[in-house]
Amino acid sequence: MNNSTSVSTNRLLVTILVLIAFVLGNKVTVKAQGAATGAAITTTAFDHIRQIKAGVLDVGYVEAGPADGEPVILLHGWPYDIYSYKDVSQILAAKGFRVLIPYLRGYGTTRFLSAATPRNGQQSVVAVDIINFMDALHIKKAVVGGFDWGARTADIIAALWPERVKGLVSVSGYLIGSQQGNKAPLPPKAELNWWYQFYFATERGREGYKENTLAFNKLIWQTASPKWNFSDATYHQSATAFDNPDHVQIVIDNYRWRLGLAKGEAKYDELEKKLATAPAITVPSVTLEGDANGAPHPDPANYAAKFTGRYAHHTIGGGVGHNLPQEAPQAFADAIIEVNNFSK
Repeated sequence: MNNSTSVSTNRLLVTILVLIAFVLGNKVTVKAQGAATGAAITTTAFDHIRQIKAGVLDVGYVEAGPADGEPVILLHGWPYDIYSYKDVSQILAAKGFRVLIPYLRGYGTTRFLSAATPRNGQQSVVAVDIINFMDALHIKKAVVGGFDWGARTADIIAALWPERVKGLVSVSGYLIGSQQGNKAPLPPKAELNWWYQFYFATERGREGYKENTLAFNKLIWQTASPKWNFSDATYHQSATAFDNPDHVQIVIDNYRWRLGLAKGEAKYDELEKKLATAPAITVPSVTLEGDANGAPHPDPANYAAKFTGRYAHHTIGGGVGHNLPQEAPQAFADAIIEVNNFSK
């Protein structure tokens, strides 16, 4: 080996050692930052879907924030998924909350444990799923938030199991319904907004949704949030959740049940009877509405009286549509923090 070769080799070794020191140094820095906040904050939660057996389901979910943080459970709607809360989860995790976001039945990696279990989409069963999810994770009480199906589910949990809810954040407010109540016809313009509900009532609608799920749901995103200029990448990130073997059946059953065209399961009859009385929600609550929500939704003035505990409502401006947590994540996160503080 000549001198020039030796010098080159030494330079290479020095370079390698510097790189190793740099990498190790960065790792130490990341650990120190996590320790400074009490526990590491999960910023890659959405890259690691967890699974847990809960009730009749193997539930897929993501978790962000310190394991000993105040638990917050966030529930998505149709046709959306857990990515509605990606930015919200990062904001809340940075504040020290333990954030859990499950895929509802028929979405993402959530699966039924038995082929014999009815693929039932009625309102009460989705709430039972979340109670089972909480039990499986040994969570006695949590702040619960949601929009669309998720808001209805959160409302039901707060109404039927108030001891499990520290606070509620519900987009579009009080969404608990009943088959009997849904028998009453609406004015023509209001009925027009529910076009997909009537479409799903037919076998043509079932087949149409099955064959055109991605195009159908993208249309709903566009009409429900007319001022939200989401990218194709943003949509397709969520659209993978619709590639679930039970998705079509759960969606169809949900809307048919509302119209009284699907019976539901007898074991949930008592829960539905309680919900048909439109029970008041007594837990601390914050309701939200986007100023550009293009989906059917009630006027906030019509449901304020249903929240009998400490209560606040906020209408979020700036062209915010139906998918409020994804369109206005800071506003949604602020509402979670606000209702959590109600209980202090």
